[in-house]
Amino acid sequence: MKKRFIAGATCPKCQAMDTMALSKENGVETVTCVSCGEQMSQPEEHVVQEVRPNEKVIGIFKPE
Repeated sequence: MKKRFIAGATCPKCQAMDTMALSKENGVETVTCVSCGEQMSQPEEHVVQEVRPNEKVIGIFKPE
């Protein structure tokens, strides 16, 4: 899995600069701080559209 570093990005947890790496696994982009291990991800657009406003969803399971 390839990681791309984000120049000038600051980690929201440890405040370290230039330690954020972007990777994509199973179609989900994840940003990870290589200094403290903090991870962030953003759901894909079709997931956001299916979520009701007052609920939190980790993911949508669609068996193939």
